[in-house]
Amino acid sequence: MGPHGTFTEQALLSQQDLAAADTKPFDSIPDVLNGLITSDVDLGFVPIENAIEGAVNVTQDALAFDLDLRIQREVILDVQLNLLALPGTQLNDIHTVVSFPVAVAQCRNFLREQLPEAEIQAATSTAEAARQVGEQRLEGVATISNPLAAELYGLEAVAEAVEDHTGNQTRFLLLAREGVPVATGHDKTSVVVFQRANEPGSLLAILHEFAARNIDLTRLESRPTRRVLGDYCFLLDFEGHIGDEVVADCLRDLKMKQG
Repeated sequence: MGPHGTFTEQALLSQQDLAAADTKPFDSIPDVLNGLITSDVDLGFVPIENAIEGAVNVTQDALAFDLDLRIQREVILDVQLNLLALPGTQLNDIHTVVSFPVAVAQCRNFLREQLPEAEIQAATSTAEAARQVGEQRLEGVATISNPLAAELYGLEAVAEAVEDHTGNQTRFLLLAREGVPVATGHDKTSVVVFQRANEPGSLLAILHEFAARNIDLTRLESRPTRRVLGDYCFLLDFEGHIGDEVVADCLRDLKMKQG
């Protein structure tokens, strides 16, 4: 997603088999998903969740409501945000910071304390911001990005690990048009559960199906169904493979009671 040097590319390159594949960058998450649907590419790789900012709704909603795609793999990347600029730039030389708004939001405290007078400008991705600074040789302009972007676009770190919270991670998904991965014994499954009726106890009834089978939920989030104000569905991640009998039994009962 975006030019070379995004966190998405960094996460992809962390997987040996994916790093060896032919890759094609797209400008945005919808473009990646559209390229997959139209068979322009065989697989798509997109972010789904960040430990600080939460769900990436454009990905989440597309998978829940719009597209019939299958998750093949989950990749979790440790995220470090660095303040990058042209070589030799000092902190007091910087008058403008350009980056992806999500990255800027994750560094609010640093920017307020260290660069209170700097103008903040938005870019379509952290890598695009780094590309602009590096290729246009923008003096006094810094970007918040990653070490891969610094290497690609000839930038240096003015300050490292400028994020406000340590332990930041982003979760990415490898998507395909069809196919279910072979069970490994360390599997996770993601489903969307729609309520048959908005009534008291409906969420409790959903959770009971998992608790009764000792299935561990790893994520639960509600999203508006787009049908009417106040009508929500539930997005759940849980441990287990869709081919496991206990999982299949749980999903059958959920479909019967909620579908």
